Amino acid sequence: MSRILITGVTGQDGSYLAELLVAADHEVHGTSLSADEHSVDGVELHQLDLSQPGIGGLIRSLAPDVVYNLAAISSVYGSWQKHELTARINGLAVSEMLAALQGVLGARFVQASSAEIFGAPVEVPQTERTPIKPTSPYGAAKAYAHSLVNVYRTAGVWASSCILYNHESPRRPETFVTRKITASAVRISLGLQGTLELGNLDARRDWGWAPDYVDALYRVAQSNTPGDYVIATGIDHSVQDFVAEAFARVGISDWRAYVTVSDEFIRSGDAPRQVGDASYAREKLGWAPTVGFEEIVANMVDHDLELLRA
Repeated sequence: MSRILITGVTGQDGSYLAELLVAADHEVHGTSLSADEHSVDGVELHQLDLSQPGIGGLIRSLAPDVVYNLAAISSVYGSWQKHELTARINGLAVSEMLAALQGVLGARFVQASSAEIFGAPVEVPQTERTPIKPTSPYGAAKAYAHSLVNVYRTAGVWASSCILYNHESPRRPETFVTRKITASAVRISLGLQGTLELGNLDARRDWGWAPDYVDALYRVAQSNTPGDYVIATGIDHSVQDFVAEAFARVGISDWRAYVTVSDEFIRSGDAPRQVGDASYAREKLGWAPTVGFEEIVANMVDHDLELLRA
């Protein structure tokens, strides 16, 4: 049995990862901003604000075998309004974690990095060697953390980064555009909502299934050598594609009658296209996505339909 610490354990990825680890009989600890947030059964929850010092002390006291850092200000749009908080949680907290791990013999660190470190990418698809040029406070903070992983790895800490592309599931909150789309489509189909306001419908993203990406995080922690890994499907779709698929799932073919574009949701520095090449992860980890785009959207829509019917 290994002792595991997951920051952000109550989030989408954290909850899936905790379930996986508990099922494998590991001793699992997790951090959350609020002690009242729901956690996975079998996880010891530690209330901790990562914008303040403290995570280093927790790591030194627990002496975990693996630390998965999944906690973050997760909204690119919101990072413009909360730029300082984003820098502290997504960047400086990682520095504190890695420094603490220098004193924990044999410990491993897995960072949930992001495709946003590439900003508006200079090449398509992106790989582990694509230049890092973030275009948002979120991307900049993630890029800082990504660089720190390399710095501490050079200094002897077993540290890896998973450069995660967009990954979805029914556990996404409605603050994310994908869940906003699926929940709105369901409400519109039931006559509970009139229209859906969105931003750039032409933006293209590489969307995967969250449990697949959590599997990649786990595989990285089990691997022989630390490194950086792009985790992506290699297939991109537009926001418009996502909308059309969600509305079709609820029986609405003319989605344009219900969707409007608002400047309020246009994000500064938004990349027009992000799509990743996960060849290295396939080769070194034996990882591959198992759920396609249409099934992802269907799973989310069906879940939202169940919630409303209940």
